[in-house]
Amino acid sequence: MRSRATIQYALPSRILHWLMAAMVVVQLFIAAVMMASLAYYPLLLAIHKPLGIVILIFIVFRIGNLFLHRPPPAMSTMGPWERRFAKGSEILLYALLLIQPLIGWAMLSAAGGPLTIGPVQLPPIAPEQVGLFGLLRIFHSVAAYLLFLTFTAHLCAVLFHTVVLRDGLLSRMAPWTRRLTSGESDFTSSADSNPQPVTEGRGVSD
Repeated sequence: MRSRATIQYALPSRILHWLMAAMVVVQLFIAAVMMASLAYYPLLLAIHKPLGIVILIFIVFRIGNLFLHRPPPAMSTMGPWERRFAKGSEILLYALLLIQPLIGWAMLSAAGGPLTIGPVQLPPIAPEQVGLFGLLRIFHSVAAYLLFLTFTAHLCAVLFHTVVLRDGLLSRMAPWTRRLTSGESDFTSSADSNPQPVTEGRGVSD
């Protein structure tokens, strides 16, 4: 029987994953309501801006986490095309979560507005120009739609594996510690036939 560490992401990866997932869901919801309700726009914008910076900080930590913890092997229920698609969508998701807050920050800088997190006011990262603000606003909107589509595709893939295939994919990222039961090793990748020793602290990432 293989240990749980060979099929679960490392604890830091799991914590970062769920914290960021919650923040992204809240941020997308806020963005949608901002477009539909002018009455709550000032309040939601006051939340939207610092939350974007928090997401930026977390995605930097998450990228750093990739170099500290290796992910578990791909599951045998995933074909080659699905593995390539999953890897590509993961890279796109990371890129969008990094670029989108930076575009928003630059957009505020171009508009000449302050960006603060609590008592800290962040410096501008773009020159104050009306034309640049308009261009960045378009980029910000396009990136938001791409982020929503990529996030939705990721969610649909997880639901497919959980509800249809029932291969235990979601349990690999479960925040709680889970031990591998007999028979579940069939769902691990053939690439894991000679697994390297993996511990909770040096195991996996997402």
